[in-house]
Amino acid sequence: MVKTRIMIDISDAKVSDQPADLLVTYSLGSCIGVCLYDPAIHVGGMLHYQLPTAKMDAERARAKPCMFADTGMRLLLDRLLALGVNKKRLQVRLAGGANMATGPQGFDIGKRNYLAIRRILWNEAMFIDAEDVGGSLARSLYLDVADGTVTVRSNGQEKCL
Repeated sequence: MVKTRIMIDISDAKVSDQPADLLVTYSLGSCIGVCLYDPAIHVGGMLHYQLPTAKMDAERARAKPCMFADTGMRLLLDRLLALGVNKKRLQVRLAGGANMATGPQGFDIGKRNYLAIRRILWNEAMFIDAEDVGGSLARSLYLDVADGTVTVRSNGQEKCL
């Protein structure tokens, strides 16, 4: 089947119920990519967020909710629920949260982003099925809506989560 690539930009989230769709995001450095997938109805979504909490900049969070883990996850979950997913069936896969040499130093944004999503998922009674986080390399993330396959590419290597 020919796949239609649906791009998720930085500070963006998209959902799909189309088996031909491949959700894709690039340049996950300290950012986190979150893939949620309901295998019973073949509906998935992806979030690419930059910062851990909207409290850092409430005005910016109103304009770009997907920039932040908390407001971005709320938006992603709401969109998936509108498509009929059952939150208890959602498979959760994460990638990113690297400590990038090119970003601001001393803030541990990657680690803070990772801790933020773990806290949000815990509060939602959702658990991480697989992850590829940390390190110092950027990643690209792919979610195949047909079957929920999640692939991470980094430094010329590819692996399924």
